[in-house]
Amino acid sequence: MAQTTFQGPVRSLGGIYQQGPASVVAITSSTTLSPSAHGGRIISVGGSLAATTTLTLPTINTSSNPTTSGPGQDPNTANNLGVVYTIWVPTTISTNSLKIGTTSGSSDLYIGDLLGVDTDTSNALAMYTANGSSNDFINLNGGTTGGVAGTRIQIVAVAANKYMVTGVVNGSGSVATPFADS
Repeated sequence: MAQTTFQGPVRSLGGIYQQGPASVVAITSSTTLSPSAHGGRIISVGGSLAATTTLTLPTINTSSNPTTSGPGQDPNTANNLGVVYTIWVPTTISTNSLKIGTTSGSSDLYIGDLLGVDTDTSNALAMYTANGSSNDFINLNGGTTGGVAGTRIQIVAVAANKYMVTGVVNGSGSVATPFADS
């Protein structure tokens, strides 16, 4: 089925679900994410990554549709509010790191929380909160800052310059914040 656009709310009494091989996108090297190729899908990252692998989020675009787009919402809008990126680590990242960052030079920052879990010794828990004023990277190192198998992070463009992040970063050793500044 081709891409379909609806105007107005969509109601399903039986539910809407996605399935099939296009539902999971496997990534093993640095990639710039896009709403059409990665939004609403599970992004599987792990195992043998190239030296530091970076997933770059697109710049948040809050523009309105032009008045020339006709009635209703423009299916080709550049506005990407509400796009959800779900990142999953199925196998522990090696000593190489995985960075999930915003576009260089943008003002997009993280807000929200990630739960850090020490999976190898005490199962200690720690909550890490993005500061909303400078954190524009999430760094997973396969150890203290997360990236152990089962790590999962959901990132949503929620407002101009704000990506909301939630999830669980499984780590080993004394877990530490995965949030960083570029």
